[in-house]
Amino acid sequence: MNNPSPVEQIVMRRIRRMRILLLVLSTATLAVLTTVAALWGIGKEVWVARVFANGPQDFAGHIQYLLYAFLHTTLLVQILSVLTLGSLILLARETARLFISTFTPAHA
Repeated sequence: MNNPSPVEQIVMRRIRRMRILLLVLSTATLAVLTTVAALWGIGKEVWVARVFANGPQDFAGHIQYLLYAFLHTTLLVQILSVLTLGSLILLARETARLFISTFTPAHA
């Protein structure tokens, strides 16, 4: 059947629109956009390179320094940091769900 009927064309066009809409409005897309927006906001508020350059170079001291810097920054930067962390966790969960569904064999 090479020539689909007009009804079939309309139905398939609607299905394609729904798939695009689901892709655009997916949780993973929302997580990526939230992460990018939050990181952009942090970059506007804080000179991130200077924060890392001013800290100690050993791992344990660096963790303590970053915790101190987080606790003594503005509320906006704290909110954006938590939002970034939350959206990264959500993105990791969605990515894991995608891999699980991809590699799960279909039932016959």
